[in-house]
Amino acid sequence: MVQLGLIGLGKMGFNMRERLRAAGHEVVGYDRNAEVSDSSSVEDLVSKLAAPRVVWVMVPAGDATRQTVTELGELLDEGDLVIDGGNSKFTDDKLNADLLAAKGIGYLDAGVSGGVWGKDNGYGLMVGGAEADVASAMPIFDALRPEGPREEGFSHAGSVGAGHYAKMVHNGIEYGLMQAFAEGFELLEAAKVVEDVPSVIKGWQRGTVVRSWLLDLLVRALDEDPELDDLEGYVEDSGEGRWTLEEAINNAVPAPVISAALFARFASRQEHSSAMRAVAALRQQFGGHAVKKAGG
Repeated sequence: MVQLGLIGLGKMGFNMRERLRAAGHEVVGYDRNAEVSDSSSVEDLVSKLAAPRVVWVMVPAGDATRQTVTELGELLDEGDLVIDGGNSKFTDDKLNADLLAAKGIGYLDAGVSGGVWGKDNGYGLMVGGAEADVASAMPIFDALRPEGPREEGFSHAGSVGAGHYAKMVHNGIEYGLMQAFAEGFELLEAAKVVEDVPSVIKGWQRGTVVRSWLLDLLVRALDEDPELDDLEGYVEDSGEGRWTLEEAINNAVPAPVISAALFARFASRQEHSSAMRAVAALRQQFGGHAVKKAGG
């Protein structure tokens, strides 16, 4: 049994705490929502941990993570360890690690995949940092990862930043897979010959080369709403798809699928697209094609 401080008890952090406790570990959590928090402040959380302390940060990337890491740097002691399990940009990790290293505090970055299902299924973990720090936190990683061989649910990706870099690429791939399923769904719906789209997609779950957990989740959504009429086609992005493309450009790696998937998300937010109005105007001008008038 190990002891862990966990800052951020949102949708993932709360479930991570429950999974760790179910594995027999002691978790002291802090969240601004007092109803789910085990402590009144970050300082109170640190006071409840025995040295050497391990604190896992699970708050939004950017300023919130930086502020939390800075505060921990003032409260923790030499030999303690901070793990950033949020979706931070990998370039932030060296800054955080250097800030803590000046006080002898270790730092790991952990890319975490599993969403709201991780509590029961386990989380895929991609970790960056020193080997000794990874080894000291391994009981925590082993409790969080899925059952089965460690190497199939956990990877020590490299030095600081490597974990979040791996998670960034993972999410870029996820963008492409989701977009492919979405386009296939739309084509099946548009085809007159296919009469039962949900049954076709459900029939892909076993034996086909496209079977996957994402496909299973699409089937689940269609079971609840066969034509997905209850949803608007508006899709946000967490930022990691953009970072993936930045890195593809920096390394001269072609990434047409991921880029198309990201741009499709941008298009979903345009109720009235100036670009598509221009395309319609051009088609009408050169080919006399019919257009739909605004408000018609």
